[in-house]
Amino acid sequence: MSGEDNLLKLVEVEEADDHDYHLQEQVGFILRKAHQRHVSIFAAHIDDLTPPQFAALAKLRDVGETSQNQLGTLIAMDAATVKGVIDRLKARGLVDLSKHEVDKRRLLVNLTAEGRDAVERLIPLARQITQETLAPLSPKEIAIFMKLLAKLA
Repeated sequence: MSGEDNLLKLVEVEEADDHDYHLQEQVGFILRKAHQRHVSIFAAHIDDLTPPQFAALAKLRDVGETSQNQLGTLIAMDAATVKGVIDRLKARGLVDLSKHEVDKRRLLVNLTAEGRDAVERLIPLARQITQETLAPLSPKEIAIFMKLLAKLA
């Protein structure tokens, strides 16, 4: 039986009793293990930032100054989580916060020069992390996997 057949067997939906439930075959369990592997690879290459902190820096590199709430939306974080991430990045001097000129309730986030240098230095490492995470897959499998993950997300 090929790996593809095994995968299909894992995801077949059929009527089953409670004895046919195996945790190691459940999508959430497999996704969590894959995520743990990725985070471990990330930490081996970038040990001074968390993946959410890196995501914030990388997105700010792409979009420039933006509101804290918009940044959270762009990197799939709720308001409380992105606030904590931004607070920690600000404490390290990697981002600046400012008030919006018109709507004083809006906080704008921007990279500092140090933050821009850090993210530029880390981008090649991030590419390497992605390559290592996907290394067990063939190029064709990577394309399918990424397409399917995007569909789930």
